[in-house]
Amino acid sequence: MLVFEFKAYGKSSQFTAVDEAIRTAQFVRNSCLRYWMDNKKIDKYDLNKYCAVLAGDFPFADELNSQARQASAERAWSAISRFHENCKKGIPGKKGYPQFQKDCRSVEYKSTGWKLADDRKSIKFTDKKGIGKLKLKGTRDLHFYQIAQIKRVRLVKRASGVYVQFCIDVNRSENIEPSGNTIGLDVGLKEYYTDSNGITVENPRFLLHGEKVLKRCHRRVSKKVKGSKNRGKARQILGKRHLKISRQRGDHAIKLARCVVQSNDLIAYEDLRIKNMVKNHCLAKSINDASWYQFRVWLEYFGKVFQRVTVAVNSAYTSQECSSCGVIVKKTLSTRTQVCQCGCVMDRDKNAARNILSRGLGTVGHTGTFALNTSTTLSASASNALGDESST
Repeated sequence: MLVFEFKAYGKSSQFTAVDEAIRTAQFVRNSCLRYWMDNKKIDKYDLNKYCAVLAGDFPFADELNSQARQASAERAWSAISRFHENCKKGIPGKKGYPQFQKDCRSVEYKSTGWKLADDRKSIKFTDKKGIGKLKLKGTRDLHFYQIAQIKRVRLVKRASGVYVQFCIDVNRSENIEPSGNTIGLDVGLKEYYTDSNGITVENPRFLLHGEKVLKRCHRRVSKKVKGSKNRGKARQILGKRHLKISRQRGDHAIKLARCVVQSNDLIAYEDLRIKNMVKNHCLAKSINDASWYQFRVWLEYFGKVFQRVTVAVNSAYTSQECSSCGVIVKKTLSTRTQVCQCGCVMDRDKNAARNILSRGLGTVGHTGTFALNTSTTLSASASNALGDESST
């Protein structure tokens, strides 16, 4: 499934109608969630039937396309099913009980309620909300795909405007020549990652570099009167600053992950639980700024596209274990050099990356949170990738 995004252009009245459609989608989702709370023994089909009841009781809900109402009900069921799965797995702590949505920013249409122009440069929404025809501007070309391949159309509201997303049903696959290389990655805060060959990539720290401007924008918002137009304008500027940083992180993760996957036949990395790591309030902001989760998601995506093996390994003791003899050498986070009794002296992150690669080569198939059905036979050279590197 590919997602193409275009900037939408139209009149202010049209964007007001978009806001109304988004609020209606939020109302349908929350109403379906309340219906489930009052009737526990229902399934997703009952929620779809309940959408028709809501359309009959509320005229503004009837104005939204019927399949858009069903898509909102599916969002509610997604939260419910995730809660059920967490309970079955016995996950400790909070199980993610479904919550009412307070700030919805998108509405999703299925195969009806919209019509794409022949030149693929505009789209018309045909429900009773009155959105009408919106012009599209983007770098993607929709002429390569049939209308039947477009399964979903989303209207997404961001700080910089309204965007239209097209979810296209197509299997992306690219064949490239095997490189014969394998790599282990150890992510960090000082360097973005260090590989098993000792090569490091600098951590861009987008939030740190843009924090001065963000603080100034926050001060301007706090000085404005609540509910005033000037406060709304200041909030919009602040939102654009945050959106820019978010896009910088995403662009960096995509380009770096693609480069790593294309250059190696096997990529091993740590199976980190970012949700638990950010509980350390001293490092939480830096960890979120590094955006390891996005990097991992794109690694696995490009691994599937380019038919490469991506392996998530257990990160326990990868920094403490000696990559030469396997002895555990305990050290604090401030100790950046691995010194072992066997004579191995190397950078702490490089030592961890070599341990990660070693565990990845010893893993059959793909493990981790985002397991993909990837079957690739490693060459004999890959199994000896660690080699006999002399310690210094």
